[in-house]
Amino acid sequence: MPAQPALATRPSAAPSPAAVRAPLPVLGLDVEVPLANGATVPHAALDYAASAPALRRVWDDVAAYLPHYAAVHRGAGHLSRLSTDLYEESRETVAGFLDLPAGHQVVFTRGTTDSLNLLASALPAGTRVYAFAGEHHASLLPWRRDGLHPVCLPLPRSPRRAVALLEEALAAAPPGPGLLCVTGASNVTGEVWPVAELARTARRHGVRVVLDAAQLAPHRRVSVRELGVDWVALSGHKLYAPFGAGVLAGRSDWLDDAEPYLAGGGASRAVERRDDGTVAVEWHRGPARHEAGSPNVVGVHALASACRALSEAGLDALAAREEALLGRLLDGLAGVPEARVLSLFGEDHPRVGVVSFTVDGWDGSRFSAALSEEYGIGVRDGLFCAHPLVRALLGGAPAAPAGCGAAGAAPPGGRRLDAVRVSFGAGTPDEHIERFLTAVRDLAGRERRRADR
Repeated sequence: MPAQPALATRPSAAPSPAAVRAPLPVLGLDVEVPLANGATVPHAALDYAASAPALRRVWDDVAAYLPHYAAVHRGAGHLSRLSTDLYEESRETVAGFLDLPAGHQVVFTRGTTDSLNLLASALPAGTRVYAFAGEHHASLLPWRRDGLHPVCLPLPRSPRRAVALLEEALAAAPPGPGLLCVTGASNVTGEVWPVAELARTARRHGVRVVLDAAQLAPHRRVSVRELGVDWVALSGHKLYAPFGAGVLAGRSDWLDDAEPYLAGGGASRAVERRDDGTVAVEWHRGPARHEAGSPNVVGVHALASACRALSEAGLDALAAREEALLGRLLDGLAGVPEARVLSLFGEDHPRVGVVSFTVDGWDGSRFSAALSEEYGIGVRDGLFCAHPLVRALLGGAPAAPAGCGAAGAAPPGGRRLDAVRVSFGAGTPDEHIERFLTAVRDLAGRERRRADR
């Protein structure tokens, strides 16, 4: 069985010649934001893990299409047929981007959360669903519904331990259908998970696998064929494509056997009224079964455009540049005594351009506000919709999930539990990383001097 593609460990701060290349053109680099002192500065977008800026290529492709915009499927007019062709060609583009095996299908959704809830609605009754406590809430919570048996596995402190925990759980499981939901890269630490090894373990026990690739796909090549997973879910807005489109791609059987995710036009093949006053419905099979309503053709076109742009730029080359920036960022943070980078698997484990950290003397919300108000830098603070993971990394006791995206409440007698997350990618200029490191040093030093007085 093919192994997961090798990923480099933490890079040196000095980039190799192959890593020195310009960032992909994105929108927003010339947007000026106000500072607290009344000046303005170009915004440094370092919140890619929440929503990446749109690629200039995506904007151009969408702008070129919009004059031809029309409803897709079943329209007789020229623009409707053109839009339908564009929509279905986009499906083929995404299938190629993910290296889907023959016979697998691409269902368009609103995003990763929508995709995983769709899959949850299609699981056979009695399915046991395994997920580690380090998952984003979108991967952890959809399985809490009637007829399913969610199993939350403990946080592993190494990839080897993750595989061992899964093996132990599956060996003790009763007969019946099973599914493992696993992230490709953590939205908190950026650390890459051992997806191929976990998939091999699952398959030995007859358990299927869905990969949450929301954070992995914008940074690394994702091959469904090589990783050995059954489905992959991702979001366009993290892949440099706005307009709210997402993907659930993979095996057809469970999806075709399930009731449609949404009931309505497009999902129905034939509808008739019976003599007893009831309505009989024959549903489509294939992607249309779960795409009821008027499809988001603009969002789907944007998503496919981003897939083409990333493929043409070369994902390996983009990853090399990102790793050089990541090395500079991590080395810079290591030089700030008050800063602590959060990690589950250890500082040398491979990660994408997502780093969460704390700074002594600051809570995350105040530090993030200072970055924005004084330096024009946009980051994120809080628990990042991964409350069990962040609380464990911060040393807090596990608690029931609170409001998604809200900073953690201070436990009785304890300090506020939250962190700061900086994230970047193919469109990040070097200057944004340098400005961020300067700001961290300045703010940490200011607090240090205040504490020493």
